[in-house]
Amino acid sequence: MEVRLVPQAREELRALPPGEKAAMLSALKKLEAGGITLGAPHTSQVKGSSLRELRPRRGSSPWRALYRRVGNVLVIAAIAPEAKAKPRLFAGAVRAAEARLDEIEEEG
Repeated sequence: MEVRLVPQAREELRALPPGEKAAMLSALKKLEAGGITLGAPHTSQVKGSSLRELRPRRGSSPWRALYRRVGNVLVIAAIAPEAKAKPRLFAGAVRAAEARLDEIEEEG
């Protein structure tokens, strides 16, 4: 399944430390190969949101990619710190990702 990153998420990915960036890129390849069937521990639903989180290193990475399906594409809308480690930053990233995805869906 096709996976795309919004420009902001691409910038957030570039800002990751090198080892974490490599882990995220590997996880993105798994998401592309597995699509919506890729499950735990690689992905999980974000509580209270329509988003899912991609969890590099089977969840042991401190970073997450927040995404949602838009048509036939999985759109990565934000790269965020793990929720338990940095709850406020994660919550802000969820809000930003939802707004970015809502804008894409409105554009059609």
